[in-house]
Amino acid sequence: MWIFLALLSALGLGFYDVMKKLSVRDNNVPVVLWLNTLFGTLLMSPVLIELLRSGHIGLDDSFEGHILIGIKAVIVLSSWILGYFAIKHLPLTIQGPINASRPVLVLVGAIVVYGEHLNAVQWLGILFGFLSLFLISRIGGKEGFSMKRSRWLWMTIGATLLGAVSALYDKFLVGRYNPLEVQFWYSFYQMLLMSVIAAMLLKGRHATTPFKWRWTIVGISCFLTAADIAYFYALSLPGAMIAVVSMIRRGSVFVPFLYGALVLHERNVKAKLIDLSILVVSLILLIIGSNLDI
Repeated sequence: MWIFLALLSALGLGFYDVMKKLSVRDNNVPVVLWLNTLFGTLLMSPVLIELLRSGHIGLDDSFEGHILIGIKAVIVLSSWILGYFAIKHLPLTIQGPINASRPVLVLVGAIVVYGEHLNAVQWLGILFGFLSLFLISRIGGKEGFSMKRSRWLWMTIGATLLGAVSALYDKFLVGRYNPLEVQFWYSFYQMLLMSVIAAMLLKGRHATTPFKWRWTIVGISCFLTAADIAYFYALSLPGAMIAVVSMIRRGSVFVPFLYGALVLHERNVKAKLIDLSILVVSLILLIIGSNLDI
């Protein structure tokens, strides 16, 4: 059951990326992102209603808990800001594989932060993951998105790194607080932070891209919320392995990749497909390596 939920979460994340691409194309990124945080908070509001009915505000009713969630909100929002601008300007067939390399970076971070030890299979998976990043950067260079000249490529790399930091931080938070409370409160604090940021950026609205309403903006929040609920529920089931669940979720890359190739007709699809295949091998090796440790 937990594997099915992980696959469902991956599917939701894939459509989430497609909705982002459709929403930010020729559109005002800060406003789209602010609406995403607003709708995400509203979708999770039943958690707050239930907490208030029980006479609590959650996260063990402690100031410390809300400070820790505030830190997560800053990390995630920073990743989203970079990621939204990147996906607006990068082809999905480049942005997707870079973002899908996050489990590789999480494992590297787990070694540094938590002192975890990897076996030979996991190390091989990490090497394939970095090979995939190297190849996709070379393909990007052929399309004018080289590491030397493209800030959008660096933004998506930054977003992926911050996403990995968030995943490592999640391990700490979920061990202390209720996952649904974590999800609601960081969504709420993100919305507050993004409200301030959007207001500051829109003061010079004559210099920004005009905002266009699209229903795909609602789709961003719906698919992301559904994907996160499936993810947290999967982790709550007996026998669920967080390393395997996290890696399965990266299979979401196939949805935006196929959309970019078949609908948007992006270039160099064959070369990118080879790179994606290497990334899949990397993820499979990481899953096998994780099972060997159990």
